[in-house]
Amino acid sequence: MDFPSFLTSLATSFIIFVVLMLLFTWLSRKPGNTEVYYPNRILKGMNPVEGGYMTRNPFSWIREAMSSSETEIINMSGVDTAVYFVFLGTALGIFVFSGIVLLPVLLPVAATAHNIKAVNTTSKGTFNELDKLSMGQVGNSGPQLWAFVVATYWVSIVAYFFLWRAYKHVTELRAKALMSPEVRADQFTILVRDIPSVSEGQSKKEQVDSFFRAIYPETFYRSMVVTNNKKVNKIYEELEGYKKKLERAEAIYAESEKTNPDALKLSHKTGFLGIIGEKVDSIEFYNDKIKELSQQLEAEQKVTLKEKHQSSALVFFNSRVAAASASQNLHAPVVDTWTVMDAPEPRQLMWTNLSKKFYERIIRQYVVYVIVFLTIFFYIIPIGFISALTTLDNLVKLLPFLKPVVNLKAIKTVLEAYLPQLALIIFLALLPKFLLFLSKAEGTPSESHVVRAASGKYFYFTVLNVFIGVTLGGTLFTSFKSIENDPNSIFRVLAKSLPQNATFFLTFVALKFFVGYGLELSRIVPLIIFHLKKKYLCKTEAEIKEAWAPGDLGYATRFPSDMLIMTIVLCYSVIAPIIIPFGVVYFGLGWLLLRNQALKVYVPSFES
Repeated sequence: MDFPSFLTSLATSFIIFVVLMLLFTWLSRKPGNTEVYYPNRILKGMNPVEGGYMTRNPFSWIREAMSSSETEIINMSGVDTAVYFVFLGTALGIFVFSGIVLLPVLLPVAATAHNIKAVNTTSKGTFNELDKLSMGQVGNSGPQLWAFVVATYWVSIVAYFFLWRAYKHVTELRAKALMSPEVRADQFTILVRDIPSVSEGQSKKEQVDSFFRAIYPETFYRSMVVTNNKKVNKIYEELEGYKKKLERAEAIYAESEKTNPDALKLSHKTGFLGIIGEKVDSIEFYNDKIKELSQQLEAEQKVTLKEKHQSSALVFFNSRVAAASASQNLHAPVVDTWTVMDAPEPRQLMWTNLSKKFYERIIRQYVVYVIVFLTIFFYIIPIGFISALTTLDNLVKLLPFLKPVVNLKAIKTVLEAYLPQLALIIFLALLPKFLLFLSKAEGTPSESHVVRAASGKYFYFTVLNVFIGVTLGGTLFTSFKSIENDPNSIFRVLAKSLPQNATFFLTFVALKFFVGYGLELSRIVPLIIFHLKKKYLCKTEAEIKEAWAPGDLGYATRFPSDMLIMTIVLCYSVIAPIIIPFGVVYFGLGWLLLRNQALKVYVPSFES
């Protein structure tokens, strides 16, 4: 990428961001869009926009986000969200204080090193304007190099200090949340797994009650044994489906009656996809099905409670201290029986995983680790291939017929600015659901543990495939013949490849914060989907509410993506200090925009 392409990328990204921000200020004031831009406030029974739509300052969201306190964030979105903003603030602080020293010191040092030829270019020889402001301008020895060495220690000291402050702050937040006067059922509960086989003549509940009553005679309250609800859940889901269909059918019939009092009741065929089978009155059919399934559900629930006990239970105590103490105690001389842990919130529990045995969970974990390793290892091949393929020179070599189109100046500038980064971002979007599935397959007991496990896997993946894979991909692709002739040269090639990709990551970070945060703030995609569903698909209030349900912040992908940017900026902060302002803007914009989203849009699905 040459310097004009880089400027084109920045300018285009900035223009897109400004356009999307202006769209947000206009669309968020429309009364019909409140469900998209203020769902968190609506669900909490608050007025979406104080002062009315027409008198509202279009940019007042910036003031509200900046002036909001941590207590407001906790009240609206929970402690987990507050901890996320501690992370964003920590990253921002690291880069601001690093930049205060690195930018005024290293940039002049590099720019004044005129007597040294820039052989260690940070941009594969095509970005000479920025090479003059990077470590590539400085030789392999001399006093100027010491400035970069000392800068490395400065960045490290700043990072250690801000990480220590963040750890202390998060610890205080957690302690404050645990000591809150608000009563939460999970604080009085422990999760017990790996309950041994019950003795003859004793039920599983009697076994659990007698075991814990003997150990905690004064504080034990009661227990609830986990049951196999697979069949019950299937009947319940079918029952809920028919209830929704009935509500929808009644709403459609009521609407048609308004325009035509003699309208016929809805009917459908009961066979495959409603194409074949007996034709029936829809409302009567759904009512009959609901009665039938309600009776089946009640009967199956009785059987389940009586006969389908599993080897896990929730044990309740009459004080928080007793529950906290019990969750940290050993309850058996062998590790694979009576294992205990703090109980998650009821909405978090992964009920199907609770009955998995101790050694089964360990085996599953190792199998998942192997699958993740293979995924990371083999994913690096297409990632590296995409990185190499989407550079214009390589693309023209492989597809010569594109040369006339690519040589057009306007198209070439846009393609060089965006093609590799967009290909990488789209490719990465396919992965998170697979990693969430793997984390659930480990036997993880709660949703927050699943999200945490998936985010860890995603972070390792992005670092190894995006950061290292992109760094090495293009280099190995272009240097394959020289490595083949001299295998020992691979170490020199790999050592040089890190600084050579500085400008790629400059553009990558800029694209992420301008376009990514612009789409986040404007919520164009959710807005379009909501209005299409509302107009053509939704017939009941429940369906409309489901259409605008905002979801949560999506920690499984948000944390790893932010950590990737932090890793990139930290790594290149000394090699190419010009990347530091990009990191500051990324985390500064993220702190501001996501604060607005946390206060007004996203609803936490759990509190870990």
